[in-house]
Amino acid sequence: MITNDILKEINNIADENIVIGVSAGPDSMALLHQLSNLTKKRIICAHVNHNVRKESSEEQLYLKKYCTLNNIIFESTKIKKYSEKNFENEARKKRYAFYEKILKKYNSHYLFLAHHGDDLIETIMMKIVRGSNLEGYAGIKMYSEQKDYIIVRPLLNKTKEDIIKYNEGHNIKYYIDNTNNSDVYTRNRYRKNILPLLKKEDNNVHLKFLKYSNTLQEYYNYIEDITKEKIKEIYYNNIIDTNFFNKEHPFIKKNIIFYILSNIYNNETNIVKDKHIISIINLANSNRANTYVNLPNNYIAKKTYQKINIEKLKKNLTTDYKIKLAKTNKIANIVIKKTNHSDTDGNNICRLNSKDIRLPLYLRNKKNGDYIEILGLECQKKVKDIFIESKIPIEKRKNYPILVDSDDNILWIPNIKKSKYTVKKNQIYDIILTSYEEREEKNEK
Repeated sequence: MITNDILKEINNIADENIVIGVSAGPDSMALLHQLSNLTKKRIICAHVNHNVRKESSEEQLYLKKYCTLNNIIFESTKIKKYSEKNFENEARKKRYAFYEKILKKYNSHYLFLAHHGDDLIETIMMKIVRGSNLEGYAGIKMYSEQKDYIIVRPLLNKTKEDIIKYNEGHNIKYYIDNTNNSDVYTRNRYRKNILPLLKKEDNNVHLKFLKYSNTLQEYYNYIEDITKEKIKEIYYNNIIDTNFFNKEHPFIKKNIIFYILSNIYNNETNIVKDKHIISIINLANSNRANTYVNLPNNYIAKKTYQKINIEKLKKNLTTDYKIKLAKTNKIANIVIKKTNHSDTDGNNICRLNSKDIRLPLYLRNKKNGDYIEILGLECQKKVKDIFIESKIPIEKRKNYPILVDSDDNILWIPNIKKSKYTVKKNQIYDIILTSYEEREEKNEK
């Protein structure tokens, strides 16, 4: 059933061990039987007991016995509980986590799975309906490169019917998962209602879909090379530079955003959709200096002037604060310290004469209507306007520390602006404060 050219590639693999994901269903049992008989590689059967059907334990015992009789290494795990609402997604994550564990254990870089031509058709149809990018529309790949290993699907040019005939011809026992007949799952509905119509038109329609898939994959590989080259200039330190991004062709823009989001979500399926990509592109085109859009799993894409940062939503302080000034204070990522000496005189240094102000001093957040009397100017200016001019991101403004005295006079906005109450280094003072901004940790992928 596995073609000679694919078998030749398998035998040329440098690894001594290969891992096969086996469920005890007809597809994976056929793959396990054929590979164990056609290759001299050491076979490791990796089985996940999802523990959701009463037959699961029986299937696990049968598969263990089968491997023992056929000199195949058997590795298994049993999932005790599920916590996510999306069972299919969580089951897939747990399954692949186990496969990766077994690959490492046997120093193997090849995971074989029994996806076939019918699976390919179903996947492509589902992607078209849900929406995806060029790679998604290509469906399942015969060779799929992961971070530390390669997934090989040698049965993509075969149908379910081919596999059943192979099992019957070789007297291979297998189990049927009855949940595959349930209309609750989207894939099952495509399998029961769409696939028969396509096969009625052309019994070899799976080969047409395979050709379609390979063609799209070739186009995608070409576009991905361009995307990776473009992204070096556009995306760095988790930030999209809209000055460069907005100059690109719309198709390249979509692929850049999809590439970024796929990395953020660790390539989890069905998370990134067209609407998320379009919302970020619209965000980049927005004339608003500070705005954002919500993304799945509590992420946001946040635009601050010409920069877009995609990050996990942070919990901000929900109440106003007023903190008595200590020797060292840290609010958000702003650090304010008392010191005895400084040779500089920028906005990160505040010198005060205690006779000109009322002690003690406090740090508080901005209030509506706040203004500061600016040093060297006979005028008042709204703190809100100063934040805008200084390009302070909108989500930082509420919690940004402001130094005030006991009469609530604003003395200093650390790193940004001094008030008329501050003095220069050649004048009389008895208080020196310094400030700096700590680098915030990025959620790099």
